[in-house]
Amino acid sequence: MHLKNRHHNPYNLDALSNELPELKKYLLTTKYGKKSIDFANPKAVKYLNKALLKKHYNIKYWDFPDKNLCPPIPGRVDYIHHLSDLIGNKKNIKILDIGTGTTIIYALLGTAINNWNFVVSDIDKEALENAKKIISKNKLKDKIEVRLQKNPLNILKGIINPNEQFTATMCNPPFYKSAEEAKQANLKKQKGLHINSTKRNFSGTSNELWYTGGEKAFLHNYLYESSLYKENSIWFSSLVSKKENVKSMEISLKKLGAKSIKIIPMHQGNKITRIAAWSFLDIL
Repeated sequence: MHLKNRHHNPYNLDALSNELPELKKYLLTTKYGKKSIDFANPKAVKYLNKALLKKHYNIKYWDFPDKNLCPPIPGRVDYIHHLSDLIGNKKNIKILDIGTGTTIIYALLGTAINNWNFVVSDIDKEALENAKKIISKNKLKDKIEVRLQKNPLNILKGIINPNEQFTATMCNPPFYKSAEEAKQANLKKQKGLHINSTKRNFSGTSNELWYTGGEKAFLHNYLYESSLYKENSIWFSSLVSKKENVKSMEISLKKLGAKSIKIIPMHQGNKITRIAAWSFLDIL
């Protein structure tokens, strides 16, 4: 984890339960006598993350349908801190969050931690309506603007205005090529957790989990579109879950004329992922 991430230590479940009493019914005691929650239970995970947001980031309202993906807060915080390192000491920071989803998590954390301003986009009208509710209830209308991507084949087109300037873009792309691939990955995960169930333990809808051609196809579409908006953002960035996608991204970015390319590793427990960041500008 990033050194500035406040979630290095084990969760203080008593303190979190005091902050959000609804969490208490999901607490359990392990065979070693320690308090924990059932991480295979989507509701338990949801209430844990709600408590983290309320206690550490003053996000008093955060709710969404159970069918949607519940983002683990510590990993999302890492992206914010790494992006902050990349941006440096710039002022009047404006971030574009691509595919913000119903939970609008990056914008919430970015405003809470760094007081950034955000534009958030998604192709899902229902998700954006829920995002607007979260924004309103947390009194963040002056900090976060919502935009609907009307063409699901586009990523930046139709979202970035011609003369608009962002400090950076960020994105957590869909991992899988299809519903079947997502299902098989879930079964593998549950087997490792010794769970006999057909449900994903972190839920998730089609827009959140898969994209035709998978992560690689999404990323290369994103790279190409970023080259059409070279002057509109100082940095473009994305999470990249599959290490094998990094090399092809670097090759494509060089062909597209990127002047700076950075691959930033991220570690959360046993999970390893990375942020790819690139710029077409002369970065000082």
